[in-house]
Amino acid sequence: MKIPQGYRDWVFVGSNLGIGYSEGKPTDAKQFKNIYITPEAFRAYKATGKFPDKTMLVMEIYEEATKAEPAKTGSFEGKYVGIEVAVKDRRAVDEVWAYYTFFSNGKPLAQAKAFPKAACHDCHAKHGSVDNTFVQFYPRLRDRD
Repeated sequence: MKIPQGYRDWVFVGSNLGIGYSEGKPTDAKQFKNIYITPEAFRAYKATGKFPDKTMLVMEIYEEATKAEPAKTGSFEGKYVGIEVAVKDRRAVDEVWAYYTFFSNGKPLAQAKAFPKAACHDCHAKHGSVDNTFVQFYPRLRDRD
């Protein structure tokens, strides 16, 4: 899959700071994660509560930054890390959703291959509140406003 173009113009559904999905020792580095969905998929979900085939969600990741004038407290999005993408595609993968990361070793990638099922799908299937997605973290999807 190639990196999605123009995703920042899609519908912004929510963000988080420092959420991690792996058990074990938590990392000291917090990251901002902003989630975007294609406008067509957002409208369909809003109307039906279901994600249509070809839904694409992008998670844009930034390092947390805390020191910049004139700010004296708080944090903001610092260095861009990359994006991860979830795609619902019934024809392409047996699991229905495929998951991609477009960065490696701190460098962006122009294209990526889907992760093996155990890497992302199993956790999403177990913990996602709607159709393998973590809607519970994103107000525009969770509240269907």
